[in-house]
Amino acid sequence: MFDSLSERLEGAFKTLKGESKLTDINIAQSVKEIRRALVAADVNYKIAKEFTDNVKDKALGQENVLKSVKPGQLMIKIVNDELVELMGGTATDIDLKGKPAVILIAGLQGSGKTTFSGKLAFHLKNERKKSPLLVACDVYRPAAINQLSVIGDQIKVPVYKETENKNPVEIALKGIAHAQAHNHDVVIVDTAGRLSIDEEMMAEIANIKEAIQPNETLFVVDSMTGQDAVNTAEAFNQRIDYDGVVLTKLDGDTRGGAALSIKYQVGKPIKFVSMGEQMNTLDVFHPDRMASRILGMGDIISFVEMAERQFDEESAKKLEKKIKKNKFDFNDFLEQIGQIRKMGDLKSLMNMIPGMSKMTKNLDIDNSAFNKVEAIIFSMTPQERENPEIMNMSRKQRIAGGCGQNIHEINAFLKQFDQMRKMMHKMSKMPGMGMGGGNTGGGSPAARRKSRRRR
Repeated sequence: MFDSLSERLEGAFKTLKGESKLTDINIAQSVKEIRRALVAADVNYKIAKEFTDNVKDKALGQENVLKSVKPGQLMIKIVNDELVELMGGTATDIDLKGKPAVILIAGLQGSGKTTFSGKLAFHLKNERKKSPLLVACDVYRPAAINQLSVIGDQIKVPVYKETENKNPVEIALKGIAHAQAHNHDVVIVDTAGRLSIDEEMMAEIANIKEAIQPNETLFVVDSMTGQDAVNTAEAFNQRIDYDGVVLTKLDGDTRGGAALSIKYQVGKPIKFVSMGEQMNTLDVFHPDRMASRILGMGDIISFVEMAERQFDEESAKKLEKKIKKNKFDFNDFLEQIGQIRKMGDLKSLMNMIPGMSKMTKNLDIDNSAFNKVEAIIFSMTPQERENPEIMNMSRKQRIAGGCGQNIHEINAFLKQFDQMRKMMHKMSKMPGMGMGGGNTGGGSPAARRKSRRRR
């Protein structure tokens, strides 16, 4: 995500390397490269020019101040602030008032509306403690109702559907009535998409919106379509005046133009971003965090929040005790791999960690990276998994034969595991490094999430 843009921006900042201060000349050169980077990312030229004009004005105003800050660092700070502003400034919540609150989902076919509907239901159920109902109003695509039903079963959220009725307005209204009768406090209405914008499609979604009067109308757009996504979003907004945008497929080969310019061009905030097919890969859109990721500075806050969703506090306390006693074993390691897998795409996760995006940009990393490790551990006996220290040559040879790897790979893994085990044991003794909340001062993950919501 945004790899090409990040590299180009990094190149723009390098033009200031070795400079002792910002000047008219080096500012102009850097700004020119930034504009090229934005246009290459499929940002509209007019927006890119206005953006870089703002950067230039602010940089010129910093010529004679902050002598202790290097010009490149100062330019990164200015660009970061402008990116945050361009993408909306702050996160925007959805309106969940009413019993039930009604959320209407719109967009082109193939944009990921149905998958997003499921992800949103999962998010509201688990993060906001709501009782959502999904309503299947795509009466045209043969597999749409079945797809939503499968997703509903997967996330344990009921789906209201009518296989014979072909009137989406009636289905939506009956779905809302069903939610009221069965105490669902949120209704998510998944509507039909088309391959392109047409009058029939616009009229239908406008009729549904008028009939159900939703709290929120969200427009789902495929971020991989770049500037076309912005144009489509603009056309939909003129007709149905939606409340917010959802960017999907951010884990794909996207240049970033939609994320950067949709708020400026359409005037509606991005409310959610989605990547992958897993139901837990939906995030509230935070412009400041996205700007940090674009500039290669990671997004450690989102990373921690994703980790907390998989965090079992009781298990963590048991694990902490084992680490403190230096008893962390291969079974524990397998469990941690499982938690990481649940968090989503591995390379995307690593790119959230500051500094890791540069290290991983040329590496082909996916969740199969753990397969060799798991194969080694699965080739061990229960006794060996619980007692890493009993490994000897005959055991290693048997394990190598069982997992199809050579003895050098087994030795390398065991050495890395031993080093990791010692480091974890050492860190567990440091003040403030408790995992269960006992000495961190931060309490449990649930308490920290509750505290963030109060703020």
